[in-house]
Amino acid sequence: MYPTDLACYDELKTQPEEMCPGGSAIIDPFGNYLAEPLYGKEGILYADLDLNMVDYGHYDFDVVGHYNRSDVFRLTVNERAQLPATFQRDEESEDSPEQSP
Repeated sequence: MYPTDLACYDELKTQPEEMCPGGSAIIDPFGNYLAEPLYGKEGILYADLDLNMVDYGHYDFDVVGHYNRSDVFRLTVNERAQLPATFQRDEESEDSPEQSP
């Protein structure tokens, strides 16, 4: 199943032939299955989608409400004209990116 010139081929000898049995599923924004996981076989999953649920899902993750973690999340609105590309090095602050010429 795996190419014999794979760098870690010898390590795979003790592993099962199928390491990941699949488990594809379709899940709504609230974590409910619309199509149950499909294991151990090929197939195509179908589900009827309610696109209005997407908006409701966005309400679930309220970064400025009770999920607000100012140590993790930051909202910055930069209204200045921007160049199409910017470059930033690890040692530079996110607040002062080096802009392309």
